[in-house]
Amino acid sequence: MTPVDVVLIGRNEGARLTACLDSVVGQARQVVYVDSGSTDNSVAEAEARGAKVVKLDMSLPFTAARGRNAGFDALDDPQIVMFIDGDCTLVPGFLATARTHLESNPKLGLVTGWRSEIHRDASIYNQLCDWEWHRPAGLIDACGGDMMVRAQAWKAVGGMNPEVIAAEDDEFCTRLRKAGWLLERIPQDMTRHDAAMLRFGQWWRRAERTGHGFAQVGHLHPEYFRRERQRVLIYGAAIPLAMILSLAVAWWLPLLLFGLYEWNYIRTAQGLMREGLPGGEAFRHAILLTLSKFPNLIGLMRFHWRRLTGRAMRIIEYK
Repeated sequence: MTPVDVVLIGRNEGARLTACLDSVVGQARQVVYVDSGSTDNSVAEAEARGAKVVKLDMSLPFTAARGRNAGFDALDDPQIVMFIDGDCTLVPGFLATARTHLESNPKLGLVTGWRSEIHRDASIYNQLCDWEWHRPAGLIDACGGDMMVRAQAWKAVGGMNPEVIAAEDDEFCTRLRKAGWLLERIPQDMTRHDAAMLRFGQWWRRAERTGHGFAQVGHLHPEYFRRERQRVLIYGAAIPLAMILSLAVAWWLPLLLFGLYEWNYIRTAQGLMREGLPGGEAFRHAILLTLSKFPNLIGLMRFHWRRLTGRAMRIIEYK
């Protein structure tokens, strides 16, 4: 039976990291924790549980991709590696099920499962995260950072791109697919996530980061996130600009154009209900999804400004 190693990444996760470590110790051959400059007791907690600790050089810009690369490189003869974020806990039984599935199909480079929120109903923002995580099982184009990867596939594409500060997992998955590997989500609970997103400002920053990811990954792979970028440009920039310009024609034209947002809001809510969300949640979530195009646009513009000026691609944190 092929051994499974685990790589955790985190910074100042506190009790979340302790829970994460406790959920994986004893299930993996090796556990590596990559710390990105924690000022709490994260390193001590990891060492106390027998994990190998890698401390990143914080004089260089930190990215989650850089942390995962460092964790993989610290493993001794990796064959199958489970990557988990430090604010997640591993669901018992997933490692064994995912490993069996990965081993049964040599064309699979990656297997993932279902992530869910620990405190789903603590805020509307947590609820929105929980909905985002639960995607259909089957062959997929990409997944989030919790993933089981065949070491051969990881090495074949050179791991993750450390320059990508958001949606680095999408970018990695895109290169895996282009290299001929298959990716699959199995219908199995995988991890429990603690977003701890309780304030509007946190959600706004996270949406900015998402927009940065749309732009950066789209710049590397133009076919990917194309529709997402188009929506951001239409609803975040084109319609507001048209509303301003239309004032010179007639006072009521901006109101007519604003109706496009109402149409998008209703259509979004209906789509969420078709996916199984209760009506009340669907209409509340639709407000955020409609509004998200504005912070998405900020993130998109920030990427291109950084790219054109040669500035460092630094992470956008919401916690």
